[in-house]
Amino acid sequence: MVDVNLADARARFSELVNKAAAGETVQIIKHGKPVAKLTGVASPRRPIDLTALCKLTSSMPPQLQSAGEFIRRIREEERY
Repeated sequence: MVDVNLADARARFSELVNKAAAGETVQIIKHGKPVAKLTGVASPRRPIDLTALCKLTSSMPPQLQSAGEFIRRIREEERY
């Protein structure tokens, strides 16, 4: 959390709004006491279309090797 006095908040308002939009909380102080908080607004999440997801995953070919074997092979190829 960032604490900013009121005079600085007026001068740097755009910067503070950008910080709040990035997820940081900005607290505005007046005469040594907190008077306001700026926080970002959480955007609503879209629901998952389960039919489209099932259709997509069913069209994918099955893996021929396990995930562990795949990662091991990739690591070995990068190592040498």
